Amino acid sequence: MTDDFSFTDQTDASRFELRAGGELVSVLDYRMNGDTVALTRAFTNPAKRGSGYAAVVTERAVDAIEQQGRKALPVCWYVADWFDEHPERAGVLAA
Repeated sequence: MTDDFSFTDQTDASRFELRAGGELVSVLDYRMNGDTVALTRAFTNPAKRGSGYAAVVTERAVDAIEQQGRKALPVCWYVADWFDEHPERAGVLAA
């Protein structure tokens, strides 16, 4: 996996995007509800699966949500599993 990542919040499309070497490799769709960000679907380009890109886009999205003073609501199973594997990030979860 490369360290040449570009992470952006595409607010018009309601998704976070992760690019590696300029190529779109993973996205995390979301829906805003006040100060809560429902993380609805993580998707990685099928040719790039198994490379950890979904974890990177999820971690960076959670960082962005936390920096904005918002809370995350994991709707997607992958994101819920990610939070289970990162209990130190539980403070970002919506009640």
